[in-house]
Amino acid sequence: MCGRTACTLAPDEVCRASRYRDRAGQRRQPRWKEGDSDKYRPSYNKSPQSMSPVLLSLRHFDKNSPVDECVLAAMRWGLVPSWFKESDPRKMQYNTNNCRSDTLLEKKSYKDPLLKGQRCVILADGFYEWRRQEKDKQPFFIYFPQVHKEETQEKTEEQEALQKENTLCSLEEDQEWTGWKVLTIAGLFDCWMPPGGEDPLYTYTIITVDASPNLQCIHDRMPAILDGEEEIRRWLDYGEVKSLEALHLLQSKNTLTYHCVSSLVNNSRNNSPECLQPVDPQIKKEPKPTASSKMMMSWLKGSKSSKRKEPDSEETKEEEHMGAHNLPIKTSPEKKTKPAGSLQQWLQGAGKKPRTN
Repeated sequence: MCGRTACTLAPDEVCRASRYRDRAGQRRQPRWKEGDSDKYRPSYNKSPQSMSPVLLSLRHFDKNSPVDECVLAAMRWGLVPSWFKESDPRKMQYNTNNCRSDTLLEKKSYKDPLLKGQRCVILADGFYEWRRQEKDKQPFFIYFPQVHKEETQEKTEEQEALQKENTLCSLEEDQEWTGWKVLTIAGLFDCWMPPGGEDPLYTYTIITVDASPNLQCIHDRMPAILDGEEEIRRWLDYGEVKSLEALHLLQSKNTLTYHCVSSLVNNSRNNSPECLQPVDPQIKKEPKPTASSKMMMSWLKGSKSSKRKEPDSEETKEEEHMGAHNLPIKTSPEKKTKPAGSLQQWLQGAGKKPRTN
């Protein structure tokens, strides 16, 4: 299952990190649907009912657009079917945060959007999962392995001078994204029209598959991961790839890595860099970094995050007080974990200005 994610990128960084290829093989950078960049708030601890960045075909909003042109939208986690009759979606009696890939065609809530081509890609730094133990559960943060590129870390003075000559706009739109490789999760979305005539509500569900061999020690299910530009293109291009064919893309993939994190993440109201910080479950100290976590810390240390939005505390307050897998939790004092050095500095945002209300 998947009941918690993290997405700490600012709206402009989400655009750069989610570049895609169209049918002709051309690299393109998506833009936000009008007004949606303000609805999304970065968070270290996203739970259902929060707004997440979602990549989908622009034709879902503009029938005159090419089906292989994509757009970013902010959608609420937890699918509300278009046929839902109540005036308040919170009155739904069943959970639609996740849907199993093997039963998509058996349940109307998921079958309808699937057959309509309402496929999307949920973007995140990674997701949290809990491993059951004798007396409690150990949380883990799961994400794509990060590849270190020396050439992006060591730039010559000539290259830096050349970059200064370019405008900020051209840098943001033309420069290859060398930051955190975001997790690309397959999902379905729907649009619910409130009976009172309010604005339409776009919501999504995360598709899950059997856990890959390296994750089975944590949980028996995992999100369906789309690995690579071609898989993302085929999942989103509902004009070229029909629904039943697209289902073949939903496979268990042994491509993710993970590390233990603090039980601080159990409470969805906790939204701080410590949620992502690696810990040793035995001694509660920072473990020796793996190759992937070294890349994580190296990139985080060097990233310029002055433009990154501060996680919005208001959204966190509106979310339910939930624990692992959205179950009520018992509050208890948390043990402080050792600061993660460069990792923590980046997550807090080096040079970030204090958030003003």
